[in-house]
Amino acid sequence: MDISIVVPIYNEEESIPALHEAVTAALAGSGLDYELILVDDGSIDGSFLLSREIAGRDPRVRVIRFRRNFGQTAAMAAGFDAARGRVVVPMDGDLQNDPGDIPLLMARIDEGYDVVSGWRKDRQDTFINRKLPSLIANALISRLTGVHLHDFGCTLKAYRREVLDGINLYGEMHRFVPALASQFGARVTELPVRHHPRRHGTSKYGISRTMRVVLDLMTVKFLLSYSTKPIQLFGKWGIYTLLAGFASGLATLYMKFFEQTSMNRNPLLILTAFLLFTGVQFIVLGLLGELNARTYYEAQGKPIYVVKERLNFGTRDQGPEINQHAGA
Repeated sequence: MDISIVVPIYNEEESIPALHEAVTAALAGSGLDYELILVDDGSIDGSFLLSREIAGRDPRVRVIRFRRNFGQTAAMAAGFDAARGRVVVPMDGDLQNDPGDIPLLMARIDEGYDVVSGWRKDRQDTFINRKLPSLIANALISRLTGVHLHDFGCTLKAYRREVLDGINLYGEMHRFVPALASQFGARVTELPVRHHPRRHGTSKYGISRTMRVVLDLMTVKFLLSYSTKPIQLFGKWGIYTLLAGFASGLATLYMKFFEQTSMNRNPLLILTAFLLFTGVQFIVLGLLGELNARTYYEAQGKPIYVVKERLNFGTRDQGPEINQHAGA
């Protein structure tokens, strides 16, 4: 199978029939073998009944139903796990993403890219509570992860199947898959895609999600830079803090012996104790992180490297371009 299209659904009963028609029309003449996976994220309207009806008429449609609302990331993870295509294309169920862009994404995949991220260049959303937070978040994510995309939040993307294997999604992590994939050598590119005004219902997301994204970004930055060497992060700050504590202690002693300043009335003494204690805590935290990292990798037999291919005595041993189980 060529493509698995994964669509999280939450109270989108008005959009589902039009979505199915749009996907069918977009891929009808493409010659691509595809499946449409609708993941009902605990909808309380008629979304599941409509999805089930469409699946009964179209064998290319598959439906997954959650017992309750688990969120967009969980819905995508379920769709990714169920996908059978060599390329997985997630998209929103509100018809703001255009299924007509899927062949364009596939064309870039066929050029050799592993991840093609959609860019809503002409985004049809309000500025204050949607576009402005997105601009800030995208700039921050690009700077911290080193993957420079204009629109991490665009759901419409294309992933090679092997890129997603072994990636576990939590929180709001679905938007960071391109950054996580780049850690293992994936070729990531961006493609401008169409974005339409929402036709039915109201958006399930607002400015309040920005804080959750920032917190997840901290997690991604740690995973990208320090997952196999946490002592390099915490130990560094521990040493800096200890040095500051020693400097503060020397200043306290200098003021005691040369300026006759009483130590018990000098706030630098409290600062010295605080800095020394904090420095030791940082170093201990780094050592505990090292123990946890070793337990994580060794207990599961995970290497900390990724092999693209091997050459043995002139014979080319071609393996998967990206093995997410290695160093995930």
